[in-house]
Amino acid sequence: MWFLIEYNRQQGEVVTLKRFKENERSKAENSRLELELELNRAGGEHEVVLLQAASEVSLRRTHRRYFEDLLELAS
Repeated sequence: MWFLIEYNRQQGEVVTLKRFKENERSKAENSRLELELELNRAGGEHEVVLLQAASEVSLRRTHRRYFEDLLELAS
């Protein structure tokens, strides 16, 4: 699966999380580009990433910084 994440760095939280099937890579890449352009026009401080993982559980394990606060990451 592909996961498109919009992350608010200042607040330390995921704003949006969109899922795409494995065969929808082009669709996911286009969505990432559109979101980045939209956020840049708005002057936002958000991070946009497109990640591939077997499942959302795997994604949350391998990219914990997007889903956990500092206390959770430190433990």
